[in-house]
Amino acid sequence: MNDIATMHQPEMPHRTIIDGLYCATLSRDQFERTLAGGVKAANLTAMTPSTDLASSMGKLAELFRIVSENADRARIVSSVAEIEMAAKDGVLGIIVGSQDCTFMDHDVDLLHVMHRLGMRIAQPVYNDENRFGHGALAKPEGRLSPAGHDWVALMNELRMQIDLSHCGYATARDVLAASKRPVVFSHSNARALCDSPRNIPDDLPRQAAATGGTIGITLWPPLLGIADRPNLENFCDHVEHMLNLVGEEHVALGSDLSEGTKTPESWSKLYGADPIWPHVTGIVGPWYTYENRATPGFESMAEAGNLISALEKRGHSAGLIEKIMSRNLLRVYREVWGE
Repeated sequence: MNDIATMHQPEMPHRTIIDGLYCATLSRDQFERTLAGGVKAANLTAMTPSTDLASSMGKLAELFRIVSENADRARIVSSVAEIEMAAKDGVLGIIVGSQDCTFMDHDVDLLHVMHRLGMRIAQPVYNDENRFGHGALAKPEGRLSPAGHDWVALMNELRMQIDLSHCGYATARDVLAASKRPVVFSHSNARALCDSPRNIPDDLPRQAAATGGTIGITLWPPLLGIADRPNLENFCDHVEHMLNLVGEEHVALGSDLSEGTKTPESWSKLYGADPIWPHVTGIVGPWYTYENRATPGFESMAEAGNLISALEKRGHSAGLIEKIMSRNLLRVYREVWGE
């Protein structure tokens, strides 16, 4: 890996935020809220996980249409230079990403097509299992498949960012061992602090850091705390755990705030009395309701600046906070994308 201390450091505005996992609704109002929070670019979940190719292309077409209709508020970016230019122009840089590659698991060469369409970040598998490997909730836990090894090799060749947040631990370890470029966990917290199967044990952040990658701390409440409703102090706890574990060059942000995407009815179908992921949301306390679906202090992307303030109150320096909020991800993206 390149010496981090000598690598190019992007020139970005002070208090810039790069969100490593963004899944808010796509609308002009939402773009404006996100920009108001100081977010300059975000890795957007552009396709619904665990869907087929036709559905995924439909979601991508919808994204392109909405961004085109709001070109003065958002644009697709596929390089760090384009992220920097979008920030300079005052528009939100949308990085096309996917939390799952099930839609292409019949033909890994579709990565060539996705790269041409602007996709720059992808996870091989979501919570379950596909031809590439096993997700965080798959039973029994399984390893990266031969097709998954092909996926890793082609992601490296195309200079696309590998993300492992929803991978099972054995699959993640195999990817980390196989990848020749930095690997990230875009939105994964410390299992040592919050015992969720969607969080990661300490060996995985260490291995990701050894590749040059980052671990993005997420604000989704079930990954911050279980018994009681978590807050920004819990966010800081997870940040500090990762800082102690892997150092200040390898911690980032992945908000996973699905602002505006769920009604009370749709939320209840996913997380109510019979949740879709009982081992994740079924284990949290009765505090987890539709009204409490977001972390206090960060219930809108417009409040993203509160994360900076929370870290400042914990005594962290401006330079360190800048690394966590933007510079670390920009460094990794530049190294992987090559531009």
